[in-house]
Amino acid sequence: MSQNTSVVAAFIIYLSVMMVIGVYFYRRTQNMSDYILGSRRLGAWVISMSAEASDMSGWMLMGLPGYAYLAGLNAGWIALGLGLGTLANWKFVAQRLRKYTELANNSLTLPDFLLNRYDDKSNLLRIVPAVFILIFFIIYTSSSFVAGGKLFETVFGLPYIWALLLGASVVIFYTSVGGFLAVVWTDFIQGIMMFCAIFLVPAMAAYALGGVAATEAAVRAVNPAFFEPLTKPDGSAMTFVELISLLGWGLGYFGQPHILVRFMAIRTSGEIRRATRIAMIWVVVSLAAAVLVGMVGRPFLKGELHGAGSETVFLLMTNELFSPFFAGIILSAVLAAIMSTVSSQLLVASSAFAQDLYHTLLRKDAGENELVWVNRISTFVIAAIAMALALNPDSFILDIVAYAWAGFGAAFGPAILASLFWRRATRNGVLAGIIVGGLTVLIWKQLALFGLYEIIPGFFLSALAIYVVSLLDAPPSEEITAVFDEVENSGI
Repeated sequence: MSQNTSVVAAFIIYLSVMMVIGVYFYRRTQNMSDYILGSRRLGAWVISMSAEASDMSGWMLMGLPGYAYLAGLNAGWIALGLGLGTLANWKFVAQRLRKYTELANNSLTLPDFLLNRYDDKSNLLRIVPAVFILIFFIIYTSSSFVAGGKLFETVFGLPYIWALLLGASVVIFYTSVGGFLAVVWTDFIQGIMMFCAIFLVPAMAAYALGGVAATEAAVRAVNPAFFEPLTKPDGSAMTFVELISLLGWGLGYFGQPHILVRFMAIRTSGEIRRATRIAMIWVVVSLAAAVLVGMVGRPFLKGELHGAGSETVFLLMTNELFSPFFAGIILSAVLAAIMSTVSSQLLVASSAFAQDLYHTLLRKDAGENELVWVNRISTFVIAAIAMALALNPDSFILDIVAYAWAGFGAAFGPAILASLFWRRATRNGVLAGIIVGGLTVLIWKQLALFGLYEIIPGFFLSALAIYVVSLLDAPPSEEITAVFDEVENSGI
């Protein structure tokens, strides 16, 4: 069996399993609650693995290792920020959001929750967040399509356009057909694959280089500054602004709809503690291994990678370390990482369109079956727009992810935290925070002021807007604060 044939066989097996899962859950998807949240009946293992698989995506196996290949331990600041953000999100937000969304009229989406939380009769707390969700998820999804294109281009030598179409077609199929249940169960499998792959590759490469001590010496021989976390790829020292920009990735977690929706879908809030332990083990090991892939890849690979080509370090190492069929299984983990995130993003974005825009503005009397089909059709449309943005093969995956990550973190992070923890927050304050946070990211990105990552000003200006406008506003009514007090008194 030729090398390409063996890899193709492994990919076909993997893709076939994903599509079978989609068909299976098509029969179990009867209404919008099934399609969007799986009727809140999923356990700790499935939810924790699904949350992390949809979180990390192709950038963990390609973007972060690519940055570590160029920057060494300097890339560890991103990993540290993400690890701390993950822990804070699970520890402080997960239980409270699960409890509150059920009490707030069984909210199925984040805009749903905000609208019900503040009893917003104008529907602005449904419409405005839905618009930002569509904008930033189209950008985010395009990063995953870029990763998929690079995967197929590197492994099979396919033209970039055909690579985009191949990767997108499968994920669109099982997402639109099976809905949330198909997405979380494929995420569960994909999360296991990603964990094994990201751990195996640097471990096997270190073994091939002669062990841990020999690998460390080989990395130092290539670039001694690789072990200096405060040294940038060009050899200069990091500034304070650059340091907080990398750590600032952690702020994004509080506003990522595709992660927060997992908290809403777990069977009971009591299972969150167990899910947190599972998720944190996965995150710590995976992020550390992703940085090691890039660092070990520098002496392991013969030729030096430049620019966006550095993000193929994991793919090239896999091809050299393993037999063709096993390499195909490992590389399927990259496809798994891409597909797990794309499916989650498409599901949340299509849900925002169907539930929060179509149902609210166009067809208020639309039935459950009609809304499920609107979800499915909008999945195709959103994916097509994201693919159009992904047509440039020289795009850096990490740069695209950073933009969308900042958008969600700044627009929704302070709004979610205020809604869950501040009794005095008002509808106008939260609405102001969402608008200020989202627009700050969009504008700051274009101006690139001070070299500061746009999530930092976006997050804090959004929080400031919520605080100021809420204090200027009339206090929320007793009816609105009653549910807040119920959650507060539940001991969460």
